[in-house]
Amino acid sequence: QVQLVESGGGLVQPGGSLRLSCAASGISFSITAMGWYRQAPGKQREPVATITSGGRTNYADSVKGRFTISRDNAKNTVYLQMNSLKPEDTAIYYCARLTYYSGTPSPRSWGQGTQVTVSS
Repeated sequence: QVQLVESGGGLVQPGGSLRLSCAASGISFSITAMGWYRQAPGKQREPVATITSGGRTNYADSVKGRFTISRDNAKNTVYLQMNSLKPEDTAIYYCARLTYYSGTPSPRSWGQGTQVTVSS
């Protein structure tokens, strides 16, 4: 049974930082691509960052240079370091297990999500 458990969300002021964590179980984590997605109120869920089993990363243009995705295979955990946060980053952030189809990542499993609110 696949389980993805996110943590680390919260309330932060604009310009602040947060680090999200996603602990995975029930999968062969070291050979699995992972990603972070987010969904703001009234909007569709969108990809934020992905990381392959080999460590290759990709980011949405809106977060490039501010967010960093990383993974620790020994801990079966993927992270999202978020710096220089903006109010428009406010959303529920979801961890996902990915499968690639013709080079395009597709979520196969989701975590329960963690709320990130950026506000003064």
